[in-house]
Amino acid sequence: MTNHVLLNNIEHKDLKINLERSAQMGDNVWYTQTFPMEFRSAQAHYPILFQKDSNTGQIMPVTLFGFENDNNLFLKNGKWDTAYIPLAIQRLPFYIGFQESTLDGITSKNRVLTLDLDSPKVNQTHGADLFLEYGGNSDYLEHIANVLEALHHGLQENSAFIEALTNCELLEAVTLDIELNDGNKKQLMGFYTINEDNLNNLSQYKLSKLHSQGFLQAIYMVIASQVHINDLVARKNAQIAL
Repeated sequence: MTNHVLLNNIEHKDLKINLERSAQMGDNVWYTQTFPMEFRSAQAHYPILFQKDSNTGQIMPVTLFGFENDNNLFLKNGKWDTAYIPLAIQRLPFYIGFQESTLDGITSKNRVLTLDLDSPKVNQTHGADLFLEYGGNSDYLEHIANVLEALHHGLQENSAFIEALTNCELLEAVTLDIELNDGNKKQLMGFYTINEDNLNNLSQYKLSKLHSQGFLQAIYMVIASQVHINDLVARKNAQIAL
C-alpha cells in the first residue's frame, strides 16, 4: 500500500528518511525504469534492456539488478553495492504529483513533490532531515527535487526514443538463459534488446536521423551494457555460495 501526500514543512517538519538500502527498506527490486540521458551512467554498471508495461502496453528501457522478483543483487550490508544508483531508485520514497491551480480563469496542472508516508524509509528518528530548523529545505530534499526533475524530463524522452527504435525495427524480443554454479537454471523472458543486424543494415539517412535525435549514442550504450549480464551472474553465484 502507498499513502502519497503533498509534502510541506509544517506537517512533515520532523520527518527523516532512512538512507539504508535494503530489502527491509523496500529496495529489493530486480529492475527499474531508465531513460537515454541516464544511459551513460547506468551502462557502466547494469544491463539495459527493454520491457513492455503490462498496464499501458508501452515499451520502456530498464536497468536490470537481478534475475527474479525480490532479488536485488546490488544490496549488501545496508548499502547499494555500486557507484551509481539509478534515479528511479534514488528518488524513493518521493514522487511527482500534480496539483491544479487557476490564474485569471485559466486552470493549469503544476508538478508538486509528494511523499509516500507508508514507506519504511519514513520515520522521525533516524536518517536525513527533510527540512531545516526554520522550515527551509535540507540539502537532501533539494537533491531529491533535482532528481525528480531530471527523472520527469528523462522519462518523457522515452516516448520519442522508443518510437525511433520501432520505426527503424531495432527492437527484438530476447530470452536470457542463465546457468548458475549450483546447476540451477533461470530463463528471463518478456524483455527486448537492440537488433544489431538491423542496426548494421540501416540506411545512412536513418542513421543520421537517429544521430540528430541524440539516440544513436544511446543505442550503442544499450548494446555495450549487455556485458554486465555476466556481472549479474557472478553476483548471483556469490550470493548462493554464502
